[in-house]
Amino acid sequence: MEKIYQELLNEAKKISKNTYSPYSNFPVGACVLYENGNKYLGCNVENASYGLALCAERNAISSAISNGEKSKIKAVAIYSPKQKRCMPCGACRQWLSEFALNGHDTKIILEDDDDKLLILTLDEIFPFGFKFDEK
Repeated sequence: MEKIYQELLNEAKKISKNTYSPYSNFPVGACVLYENGNKYLGCNVENASYGLALCAERNAISSAISNGEKSKIKAVAIYSPKQKRCMPCGACRQWLSEFALNGHDTKIILEDDDDKLLILTLDEIFPFGFKFDEK
């Protein structure tokens, strides 16, 4: 799996070059892997009205949904050339939780300080995400 995770991170690095981030100057790329093997890319897109910015992770997930993706997220690689261990924001963690395989099997792939893979689970970075209970 480490080879696949490295490929995901490499894709996130490539797409981070397409970002539109003139306000924060903080480019981020994401590559989301679904359980059926499909991959979707996203980069952050900012706006002068800061609240309208779209993070890379949510951009990639939106692309997946727009393309008819029905399976669950197995892993997501997130990369910024400005910061190692570029964690998803709270909103992106909730979005990942909404579409994830599950919290303990869905992997978050980051680049560590020594340029090696840092692999965490969604549960590790978002232990108490909001879940809709239909009871």
